[in-house]
Formats: sequence, structure tokens, C-alpha cells
Amino acid sequence: MKIALIIENSQAAKSSIVHDALKSVAEPLGHQVHHYGMYTAEDKASLTYVMNGLLAGILINSKAADFVVTGCGTGMGSMLACNAMPGVFCGLIADPTDAFLFGQINDGNAIAMPYAKGFGWAAELNLQDCYRKLFDGERGLGYPKERAAIMAKNRGILKDLKAAACKDMLTVLKSVDQDLLKAATAGERFEELFFANAQDTALADYVRRAGVS
Repeated sequence: MKIALIIENSQAAKSSIVHDALKSVAEPLGHQVHHYGMYTAEDKASLTYVMNGLLAGILINSKAADFVVTGCGTGMGSMLACNAMPGVFCGLIADPTDAFLFGQINDGNAIAMPYAKGFGWAAELNLQDCYRKLFDGERGLGYPKERAAIMAKNRGILKDLKAAACKDMLTVLKSVDQDLLKAATAGERFEELFFANAQDTALADYVRRAGVS
């Protein structure tokens, strides 16, 4: 699985902590971690939580990533922005129990984490435990087990509802403020990571024509 990490500007100073925690768990399990920035608080390309959501939508819908890990001070802004995108189902994850239940019940494709609120002593251990609960083993098995079937049915209903309520991602890209799109995809490694992994030609071509690479 390709896991994309996106860090917004207010928490960019913690980028290496989050990245190291994610890699230490995900890579031994056979997953790839692609860090789309920010990398430091001094990066020229600055990402807001709104941009996090737009970028998550691009990565998930183009299949450049299978899962997105993002966040902000409380995690709420990034969660809302991600869930505004077609095909993105993002949970707010603060602890390992959240991570386990989200993975087993909702089986979404993105998480938003609080990197300021409650981010204190041994925060990196909490991150590792959360990632382990998410990425070690099969997700979507249900909890409790006897409710697995109805949970899977509800996930399908929610997916259909979101598809009916949202425009497709290409229409979103054509409709959004193009300066916002350019800013969201201006990271120093975006071109390297995105165009090597995107599987939706139409989305990738639009991103390229828009001059964001």
C-alpha cells in the first residue's frame, strides 16, 4: 500500500517526528511512505489544512496513494477538508483505539491527527501505536464481529451517498481556484512522487496542464 503523508504549515516543525513514526511502523509491514511535505517550517511551499484536503483528493482519486495520513493542530480542519473531496473518507484519530475502530468499522482511506492538541510527552509513541492499529493486519473486519455485515453494508451506502453528493475529482480540479490548486501541489517533491504513481491519466494530465508541476 502507498501511504501519503501531508503536513500543514502550523505543524511543519514536527514533520520529521511524524514521518519517522509512520515509516518505523509502515515500512516493516511492507507499505511505502511517500512524504508530500511540508518538510520543515521554512519550506517555500506552505500547505494549509484546506490544501491538505485538496491534495488528499488528488492523491486518492488518481490512485497515486492508497491512504493519506494528514492532520493539523486539532486534526479537525484537515478532516473536514479531506471529507469535502469525492472518494475520500477521513477519520479524526487521536489515540490507538480511534485508529483500531476507524480501521475496522469505517475502513476509510485517510486520517487526520492532532499534532498540537494533546501532543506532549511520548507523542511519537502514540503515533506509532496509532499507525500500528491502522496498518498491521486486515481492515474492515468489523467490531464487534457480529456487526461486521451491517457495517460493511453501511460503508457501501455511505460510498454511494458521497458519490451522489459530490462532483468527480476532475470537475473539482477544473472548478476550484486555480491558485489554490497550484499552491496545494507546489511541494518540492510533488512532481517526483505524483507523476510516477498517478494511475488516472485524465487527472494527471490536468494537473500537468494546469502548470502546477
